Amino acid sequence: MSLRLVPDELWLLVRPLLPPFASRPQGGGTAPADERAVFTAVVFVLTSGCAWRHLPPSFGVSPATAHRRFAAWTEVGLWRRLHRAVLDELGARGGLDWASAIVGAASVRAKRGALTGPNPVDRGKPGSKLHVLSDAQGIPVVVGVSAANTNDVLTLKPLVRGIPAVRSRRGPPRRRPGKLRADKAYHSAENRSWLRGRGIAVRIARPGVESSERLGRHRWKIERTIAWLFSYRRLTVRYKRKASHFLAFLGLAAALTCYKKLTKITT
Repeated sequence: MSLRLVPDELWLLVRPLLPPFASRPQGGGTAPADERAVFTAVVFVLTSGCAWRHLPPSFGVSPATAHRRFAAWTEVGLWRRLHRAVLDELGARGGLDWASAIVGAASVRAKRGALTGPNPVDRGKPGSKLHVLSDAQGIPVVVGVSAANTNDVLTLKPLVRGIPAVRSRRGPPRRRPGKLRADKAYHSAENRSWLRGRGIAVRIARPGVESSERLGRHRWKIERTIAWLFSYRRLTVRYKRKASHFLAFLGLAAALTCYKKLTKITT
């Protein structure tokens, strides 16, 4: 199971990004653990959706140790850097399509914590919203989390600003798509003007003028991307109190989704 969850090729990308273990000069504290076993345990929790306390002993790491190391790695931004590393590998192999970017969002029920709010599509129950910006193929490039009642108009700029400078097969790194596609929820005159000012063509449906159905041939790709992310069961319901931990799981899911695309290119 360990090799299936974390193949050798994936571990080669992860290992250089891990912070070195630092022991306390006065002794005590957390004992060193097999980093690959810990990372595999984190992937298992994300994939299966199980609680940390239900982590099988076959991984060779205690639930408390895995949870503490997950929190420590989250603080140093491991998951964002891993996502960036996989995107760089994809870009270097020509696996990203910068012809356009597609933006979408989906809400999940949240039990507690920051970045939660009444979900307008779930009878006002507490929830969080996942935001995704993908390339033209639906490969997740940027992900984010907000309260469920956050207007999508407010999230477009942070998503576009969050596009990293990704390695290209030829030439300098790229971080600007040719077009941006989105439905009516992202429409505003300010957003349109801002995108054009950055040299990005706007393909956002305008309320009362254009039908979102015309975006269907492109929008299904971002909906498929969100379905890919929701296949990681830890994301289907938010149990984590800390928004940073929930975002960490989302970032890891995006990195693993990109890695699956990378394996298809290399094979």
